Amino acid sequence: MHVRIALLMAYAALAATVEAQTTPLSRTEAIQAALERGARLGVARADTAVAGAQVAVARALPNPSLATSYSRSVPRYHVIADIPVDFPMIRQLRIRSAGLGLEAARLRYQVARATIALDADTTYTRVIAARERLTLSHRNALDADSVLHMVERRLEAGDANEMDVELARVSAGQQHNITTADSLTLISTLLDLQAVLGMATDRLEIRATDSLAVPPAPPAVGTTLSETAANLSLESATAAARLQHRSVWSQFSLTFGIETGDPDAPGILPTYGVGIGLPIFDRNRGQIAQAEAERARAAAELTLARVEAKNQIAHATREREIALSRVERDRSLIASAERVSSMSLVAYREGASTLANILEARRTARELLAQYVDDLAAAWIATAELRALAFSTADSKP
Repeated sequence: MHVRIALLMAYAALAATVEAQTTPLSRTEAIQAALERGARLGVARADTAVAGAQVAVARALPNPSLATSYSRSVPRYHVIADIPVDFPMIRQLRIRSAGLGLEAARLRYQVARATIALDADTTYTRVIAARERLTLSHRNALDADSVLHMVERRLEAGDANEMDVELARVSAGQQHNITTADSLTLISTLLDLQAVLGMATDRLEIRATDSLAVPPAPPAVGTTLSETAANLSLESATAAARLQHRSVWSQFSLTFGIETGDPDAPGILPTYGVGIGLPIFDRNRGQIAQAEAERARAAAELTLARVEAKNQIAHATREREIALSRVERDRSLIASAERVSSMSLVAYREGASTLANILEARRTARELLAQYVDDLAAAWIATAELRALAFSTADSKP
């Protein structure tokens, strides 16, 4: 008995020391830290940079070329400048396709931010749920020790038997094991949260400060960012396909130059002409096929994004409603279970009940309290999913 009390006191002292050495962190601060340090954002930023470079390439004008030559026939010296002609219709299609691709990349960047925020939010919820479970198991261990101490006193007074003492001792030992397991779970979830926040350490450096209350109402979810990004990608692929269809003929060019070295016509002689590639061996079939395939893939991705968005919204909404309804039911059941536990303890002290009834009543109350914590955590996680689905470009800028 004294050993268990000493262990509980040591655990309490250790918890106080760890708390003093860690930094308090709220849910909002955790999400913000994850957005600032999240490793996934690097890939999304790179995709946006690539799309921006593609816009620059699309806007670039083709460079002219200059060629000089000598021939034995007159005129002997030739200087020719070739100026490619970028037709406005084709140029606009090229720029539009690249611009839509850039907008889609920016939206995918926002999707990455929403995913990171969701990961931090749900991990934080698991941390505070583990903390509440540990608090509950610690209290249950103290109550189990109290019951064991009471049974031992009754044994000394002749009002109990050895079987009751052993039964109470087994129950107390189980509660201590649960406390140890819950302590390890809390440490593990805290380390997971630190990893989400980009903290490369194996020591506990933070502690969650928010409480596990009923979550607030989530924002209304309309068209998700994933759907909008997929729609822009389809528009970009469609413009690219139209561009390739209109690029069957190679690029036109204007040729200007001078010739000299003709004894019969001294001086500089101008020369000019028009150049065009003839689609004899290839009619841009490969580029057209590739563009059409990319357009078909973009259309399929848009369909998939719409189906997944509707399924995620419906799933998260149902999960939240079910979790909140269970929370309400848990509250009434917990009140009844705690009354039964108190009544059974009084009845045992008065000799009107057995120890097994006390332990069963306390076990039921413990399970209901643990279920209440789990249901609250499920409601928070479902709310976070709906909040991530409602994430918009107004929430942050790349």
